[in-house]
Amino acid sequence: MNSKYETVIGLEAHVQLSTQTKIFCGCSTCFGAEPNTQVCPVCLGLPGVLPVLNKKAFEYSIKISLALGCDIQKILKFDRKNYYYPDLPKAFQISQYDMPLAYQGSLNIEDEFGKERTISITRAHMEEDAGKLIHDPGKPFSYVDLNRTGTPLLEIVSEPDMRSPDEAYRYMSKLKQIIKYLDVSDCNMEEGSLRCDANISLRIRGEEQLGCKVEIKNLNSFKAVRDALTYEQVRQEDMLEEELEIVQETRLWDEKKGVTISMRSKEQAQDYRYFPEPDLVPFVVSEELIKKISEDLPELPEKRRERFIAEYNLDEKDLEFIVSEKYNGDLFERLVSICPDPKIVCNWIKGEIMMNAKEKNTDLMGLSLNVENVAEIIKMTKDGVISGLAAKEVLKETIDTGKDPIAIVEEKGLEQVSDKGELEAIIDEIIDANEKSANDFKSGKENALSFLVGQVMKRSKGKANPKMANDILRKKLSK
Repeated sequence: MNSKYETVIGLEAHVQLSTQTKIFCGCSTCFGAEPNTQVCPVCLGLPGVLPVLNKKAFEYSIKISLALGCDIQKILKFDRKNYYYPDLPKAFQISQYDMPLAYQGSLNIEDEFGKERTISITRAHMEEDAGKLIHDPGKPFSYVDLNRTGTPLLEIVSEPDMRSPDEAYRYMSKLKQIIKYLDVSDCNMEEGSLRCDANISLRIRGEEQLGCKVEIKNLNSFKAVRDALTYEQVRQEDMLEEELEIVQETRLWDEKKGVTISMRSKEQAQDYRYFPEPDLVPFVVSEELIKKISEDLPELPEKRRERFIAEYNLDEKDLEFIVSEKYNGDLFERLVSICPDPKIVCNWIKGEIMMNAKEKNTDLMGLSLNVENVAEIIKMTKDGVISGLAAKEVLKETIDTGKDPIAIVEEKGLEQVSDKGELEAIIDEIIDANEKSANDFKSGKENALSFLVGQVMKRSKGKANPKMANDILRKKLSK
């Protein structure tokens, strides 16, 4: 980008809360049901119905707000945001306008140079989701599925503090990580559990006044956030260079074409004709509830990272993986409590355990690991009872069947050969059968030893202790 201009970006993230029922009624929020089967008079907005706030959605919203360092407001009210969409049956959305749940939070990210930057959060407010339109290009009409109508959302609005599409990408990644640590949303962007609207403008570098902003709606992947903002950054710069007027509007991201497309002129708050929701009275948030939820907050990623550095001395790559998901860190600590070698445990999680998860197209949590079984395999490998190759076989079987690892080793005869006499007999045979390789090693070709160790492992069907085999071979061939 031309250094003449500075990019200014603010994001509005919409988090679907993982409650079993909707925000104002008892309809299920289960994803993937038959269209229009999870609706009732309340979420359809039929005359005479009364909404009732979902307590769990309210508590989850407070939990996220506290984790982001926000101040929870003591008096809350809901408002009607009036607009018409075919998938909004009431022609208004119950949201919060001038008395939202929370204000003034923050989230730390790293810029492109690795320097920490603080992105301020303006507000967080609760609202209900709209339905879904399904467009069939071959038909002159669209389908409406209202199952999602009334699903609880928390909208998190940042200040315009980001200065590049990459920073926006990092902000969304960090936000998702924190929310998943709280276990209040699955943040599945493919299913719409986490969506983002982005506001972007350009100004002459050094100026204070913001440029004319453009909103890009419904970005449903981190890649889309970065790509759409990158495109829009270039588009606006070209317009400024050509002295063309940038209009305040809402645009959509066309991922296939790699362009943003004008959708409509940007609405202002007055366009929505906000007024207090008459069926939901204002209410007071008790200090006791805020304190209780605050005390129940888990250790968040930044704190866990700091503690892991101090306690386990992990390197950056290991830390990034272990802290990336709450379950990863939980699994790591449970294994280290049994096998007190952080580096070995980390290598196992990142290596063989993760490989089994990928083969099953799941994450570590999806493996439903028996931690004691995994710890036993690590211990047997470290103690030389089984080889690394055998350990992989035992791990796979204990994950698939839940069998005790010791029983698997005994049933399959996988115990490693560490008897010196037995190994020496095998090694003597290998040296006799591979005289050239033995002489190559004696003449200084170190790679020849690796070949001979491989032959020992092959002859022993993978049961030979490779370290002992290496030591015995080296000693015999150095005479």
